Amino acid sequence: MLRAILRYSTMGECLPYFTKGKVVKGFGRGSKELGIPTANFPEEVVAKLPASFSTGVYFGWAKVDDGEVHKMVMSIGWNPFYKNKKKSMETHILHTFKEDFYGSVLRVAILGYIREERGFSSLEDLIAAIKSDIAESEEQLKRQEYSIFKTDNFFQDKIDFS
Repeated sequence: MLRAILRYSTMGECLPYFTKGKVVKGFGRGSKELGIPTANFPEEVVAKLPASFSTGVYFGWAKVDDGEVHKMVMSIGWNPFYKNKKKSMETHILHTFKEDFYGSVLRVAILGYIREERGFSSLEDLIAAIKSDIAESEEQLKRQEYSIFKTDNFFQDKIDFS
């Protein structure tokens, strides 16, 4: 199984990290304010992150319900620009969906770290950083060591919706 491959970064994280949960409403900023929609995990999924998992921006693969597996970039933390009081996991899937999918099951394989979370002096600077993160995710996921995870068994299991 591919998940047996473990990578340890200088921050002590264990990657890849696989998780899933139902998509919940977030702060409502991704689509409306940033033009970059995100799918948010519920608090119980965020609470299960290992203590050594650093906040910041990550890349990997994502799947909604029984759909296709797509590239993703994810912010984990408190979003300093917005001064959030609650830690979140916000996933931007590099795919255009026709409609919202709140309540759907989101599966993610977090494979690599892009950067630490940080504050920005303007909304424009934040958007530029996110676009740079997306470009970095696109490039990293072309690499064989990461592309193999697109077909991991984690994404192949059928979801029981009952």
